[in-house]
This record gives sequence, structure tokens and C-alpha cells, in this order.
Amino acid sequence: MFLRNDHGLEFAGSASARSFGMAAPRAPTLAETLQRRFPSFDVAPDLGAQIGSREWWCGAATCTALLAAAWMLSPGIGRPIRAAVPAALDGRDWDEARAQRFAPRALGATSGMHMAATSGVRPLADTPERPILELTATLGSGGGLAGALKRSGVGADDAARAVALVDGRIAAGELDPGTRLDITLGRRATKSQPRPLEKLAFRARFDLALELARGDAGLALKPIPIAVDHTPLRIQGRVGGSLYRAARAAGAPAKAVETYIKSLSTRVPMGRVGGNDRFDLIIERARAETGEVKLGKLLYAGLDQGKRAVRLLRWDDGGKTQWYDPKGMGERRGGMTMPVSGRLTSGFGWRVHPLLRFRRLHKGLDIAAPSGTPIRAAADGVVARAGRNGGYGNFVKLNHVSGIATGYGHMSRIAVRAGQRVRQGSVIGYVGSTGMSTGPHLHYELWKNGAAVNPRSVTLASVQQLGGDDLRRFKTTYAQLMAVPAGAAKAD
Repeated sequence: MFLRNDHGLEFAGSASARSFGMAAPRAPTLAETLQRRFPSFDVAPDLGAQIGSREWWCGAATCTALLAAAWMLSPGIGRPIRAAVPAALDGRDWDEARAQRFAPRALGATSGMHMAATSGVRPLADTPERPILELTATLGSGGGLAGALKRSGVGADDAARAVALVDGRIAAGELDPGTRLDITLGRRATKSQPRPLEKLAFRARFDLALELARGDAGLALKPIPIAVDHTPLRIQGRVGGSLYRAARAAGAPAKAVETYIKSLSTRVPMGRVGGNDRFDLIIERARAETGEVKLGKLLYAGLDQGKRAVRLLRWDDGGKTQWYDPKGMGERRGGMTMPVSGRLTSGFGWRVHPLLRFRRLHKGLDIAAPSGTPIRAAADGVVARAGRNGGYGNFVKLNHVSGIATGYGHMSRIAVRAGQRVRQGSVIGYVGSTGMSTGPHLHYELWKNGAAVNPRSVTLASVQQLGGDDLRRFKTTYAQLMAVPAGAAKAD
């Protein structure tokens, strides 16, 4: 046992107890020796206390001496410390040092020192080639299929043969840019010759894949039909804070949502669409058996506002799209447009005829315009007559809804035929001076239930109405779409 006191260790047993669990005592430092011999001497006193005393001056001298020693031993302020810089590696030394780094090994390279070639190494007279090359190319916007094959290393003869086979099934110009081509090139006899085309596979259309393979008779085409399901996609949900965002979040493409909002705006102001209203969209969809999905145009637009519901079905007629309600009623159109841009020279009413020189009723408007100026239909209608008509010269008559008909006289050339359906603004002829006319102008008449009236006094508001076979086909299409279940819905 041992005890510690102010002077050291006191042992209760033998001297061996000093080393039992204790380290040997260290030699005292110079400061400890001076402190032991001169208890009142302090090498580093507090310079903030006892200013002017002997101890303070001793500490100040010590501090000054230490600062002087540090300044004398310092290398100087602003002078850099020179150090040895190793020479830059180059050539073989750099390659060897680089080979032993970790980065090349992480990228798959070998590491370590490279050994020189021994006498057992024989140089190759020619580098061997892979027997088969499997490549992937992308059809660009220019150059077509032949250009893509040639860029991939296919010979001109094989490329021409492949294009001829593909053209027999689908026009090469119909292939979409970006189409992926899977190309397999075979073994060649010499390196001076192009590799033969062994196989070519690509998606020609959404419902068709083509595969060319080399057989005993050369390249042969194998069409691979792809089954496609054309069931439309129906999306329903709650409007919430934004109709556009809600429909997009439910899975509707942006273009379909824009068409949906545009079609609805013809029947209901968008400001009256509330957050609790429910939207209903039906969109064209094609699903291939390989898993791809393609969305098309909007077919149906519906909005349920509780007490009121808007239901519109897309209907394409003559290249123009219209939206009809379940009864076949289309958008209400208001106003008739002037058929030609020009100067009014004679209005509706009694006047002295400029050629006959007697007073009679002028049943229309005379609009002067340069010869050849296009004449446009004032409203939607059907051509009832197109040809010569006495003093009217080249004349066109259009029948509109609600017993309204319009006539266009003195044309230089007629651009429509009898029985043709025309839209408002469609060109029906050109300004001329045929018939009883004093110069190039358009004589424009309007009849209501067979009686001539002032064209300026009539504002024709028409509603498109389907009838006959069109109405039957329309109702059949509408019933089929209403049977489509909802394929995606926004959570309430």
C-alpha cells in the first residue's frame, strides 16, 4: 500500500510497491526547481497585477525576451518559405504513376507496373474482328431509312434492298423521325468490304413491327402485327380550385384539357364553374399489346353542375370540327358577315336604273370592288343555284336556316357548285361585271321566306342541327361513349 502526501509517496510495504500500478517519478522541470528553491520567485507573473514590483519587472523582462527570440527566429514577413518541388512526371514515368492510382481501377482499368514484352510475344499481323456486330441507330429527320443504314455500316446494295422491302409494306417516308433501328451485321470476307446486313428490326407503326432477316435467298421481310385496343379513356373528377389543374392531375393530356375548356366555353361561362362541379372527359386511346399507350383527341366534354349539366360530343364534318349536345344541336352562331370588302355604291330601295333609265326597286346592295376580289358566303348554307341568271350574270344563291336565302350576282367566276354545303366565310366566287353591269361590283341580295329584304336589316342567328343519317350515327356514337367506364378519376 502507498499514500501520497505533499512531498511524494509514503509506502506502507516494501519498495516494490512503488512500481505496483504506478509509473516511475519524472525529473522536475527548470521552473519547478526554481519554484522549489525560490518560493517567492514567479517566472510568469500576472502583468496586470502588482505593476512596478520586482516580480512584475521580472515577468515583463521574460515576455520581452520571448518576443525578441520569436522575432529573431522568424523567416520574415511577406517572404515565402522555399521548399523543394518534385519534377513533373512525363512519358513512361507518368504512365506508370497513373496506372497505380485508384481512379483508373475504379473505372475498370488494370493497375500496377507494366512489364516489358518478352521473347514469347509475337506481334499480330492483323487484328481480329468480331464475327457479329449488334448496333442501334435512330432514324433522323433527313436521309431516310437508307441514310440511317449506310451510316451504321450497311453496304449500299443491302440498304437499297432493305428500303425496297420496307416500301412494299409501308412507305419509308411515313416512318417517324426518332424510330429506333436494331441492326445486326454479319461477318465479312475482307476488311475492304462492308459487313452484310443479317437482321433489321424496328417499329414501323403503332400497330406494326417489321423484321428483315437474311436467309438462303437473301433478305426477307417479316411483318409482325401488334394487337391494339382502341377503347377510349374516360376521366372524371371534381373541379376543385382549378379545372385545368384538376383534369391534368387526373391524367388528361394538356392538349385535350385545352380543347375541353374551349368547347365548354361556348355553352357556359368559365367564371360560373364552381369547385364542387364535376368534369367528364372521354379521350381517344390506343393500347398496344406490347404495353405502349397513345392518347389522341378529345371525343366528349361533360360538366355536371348539379342543377345543370353540359354534355358535348365531337363531330367532324367536312374537315371541320363541331360540338353537339345529345339532341344533335350545335353551337349557336350569330350575325351575318358582308360577302366582300369594298365601297357601297347603291343601297336597298327605289332608284332609277343606271342602264334601263326608269325607276324601280333595287332589291339588294351594290358593293364596288376590284375585279377578281374573293366573294365569301355571308353565313353557313347550301348552294341552291350556281350559273348564269339573266341580268345577274354569273350568279350564286345560298339557302340558309329559318327561310333565309342570299344571292350574289355579276361574278367573274363561280367557285362552288349546286348542292355543295359551304361555311360562313368560304369563297364562293370572284367579283366581276357580267350581266347588266356598269363595272366590277357585287350585287348582294337577301330573301326571307321568298321576299326580298334589306340585307342590313337582318341578323341571322343560326343553330347547327344534325338530321337524317348524320343524326342517327351521332346518337349511336354518343350511346357508345356513354357506356365507357371511367378509367381514371381525381380523388375528392
